[in-house]
Amino acid sequence: MDFKNYFKRQPAGRLIAMGFAAVILVGTALLLMPFSVRPGVYVSPVDALFTSTSAVCVTGLIAVDTADHFTAVGQAIVAVLIQIGGLGVTSVGVGLIVAAGKRIGFKGRSMVKEAMNVDNYRGVVRIVKFVLMMTLCFELTGTVLSFLVFSQDYPPLHALGISIFHSIAAFNNAGFDVLGGLQNLIPYRDNVLLNLTTCGLIIMGGIGFLVILDAGRQRSFRKLSLHSKVVLTTSLALTVTGTVLLRITEHMTWMGAFFHSVSARTAGFSTYPLGEFSNAGLFVLCILMFIGASPGSTGGGVKTSTFFVLLQSVRSEFSKRPVGAFRRSIPRENVARAGMITILSLMVVCVGTVVLSVLEPEYSLTQVLFETVSAFGTVGLSTGITPDLGTAAKLVVILIMYTGRLGAMTMVTIWISRPEKNARYTEESVTIG
Repeated sequence: MDFKNYFKRQPAGRLIAMGFAAVILVGTALLLMPFSVRPGVYVSPVDALFTSTSAVCVTGLIAVDTADHFTAVGQAIVAVLIQIGGLGVTSVGVGLIVAAGKRIGFKGRSMVKEAMNVDNYRGVVRIVKFVLMMTLCFELTGTVLSFLVFSQDYPPLHALGISIFHSIAAFNNAGFDVLGGLQNLIPYRDNVLLNLTTCGLIIMGGIGFLVILDAGRQRSFRKLSLHSKVVLTTSLALTVTGTVLLRITEHMTWMGAFFHSVSARTAGFSTYPLGEFSNAGLFVLCILMFIGASPGSTGGGVKTSTFFVLLQSVRSEFSKRPVGAFRRSIPRENVARAGMITILSLMVVCVGTVVLSVLEPEYSLTQVLFETVSAFGTVGLSTGITPDLGTAAKLVVILIMYTGRLGAMTMVTIWISRPEKNARYTEESVTIG
């Protein structure tokens, strides 16, 4: 079989999906090696697969504690998997090819276009270079600021390792930590510097690389593209609304409410035990997790732009005005795509919740729903049930995380290739509502 020609014939989306799967399997194999696992600790193949999938899908759900079960080498492997997953397999691959001084062909450019959600092929290599450089700058800054905090509690070398890992995880919106004891960032709930540093990394990683590039070029909100305006305004509105609602529903400080409002949008860090949250607070987090980050970012969810377009379409129905914002009209194709993405995503969440409820009947509906939405939104927040899930339930969560990272619509379309029919049937209306 001619594998070279086989891969050339595959659509870009399918190759990206296969690339993510390949990295997950390689990561699983590496995490099972003796040099990755601490002496006297057992990591099952399912738990290694779960950890690898969670890292590559930049989720943060953990079946076993990263610090307690993996050596420094194993933790470094998890960090690399997070970095690859956050940037995207395609971007990392193209970056390595560029670093080697080789030319990027049309297939490589089409994969970058698909992965980065850009409209054309112009400048895709330049965009990849910018993304890699920007990632390095943000993560270095995050490492320095985090080191100022962790160095107060750990030896310098250990603090440096924790800081590097935390900076990578935060910028790539993956809620992993290497503090041990399944404590996440709870010991640092009152540390303003670490809270703000983590939130800053999450926000910059979650608004999308193209928005950052656009903002850097224009330096004025009025001159930004419609996409950038939509992402920035929706992200701000969700953060503020989430902060207020969490402050009302939970007994936490304004800093804690702000942190969880930001983190719930696909990052997965926590400074308060979620198992003690009320149903109202967990439902607020579910909404934020389902919406998620923005297109072309390191985060998941249905995306802020999808949520914005749906709101504008609802407003259009009531006001009888065209769908649009900021003195721009939004194409009908965008509205239809937003609706389809939301419906498919809801189907994944509903089916996943039902299956997990059947497999794990001892947990409440709220706990199972929260776990499913967290996995699909590649968030990583949990009420504490993840390590205790059975093998079958963990495999279901793995599939949900993989679907959430690629997108429900992508998972459906990349495996179905049907030619359009030329014939059209006569239209007939259907009563709605």
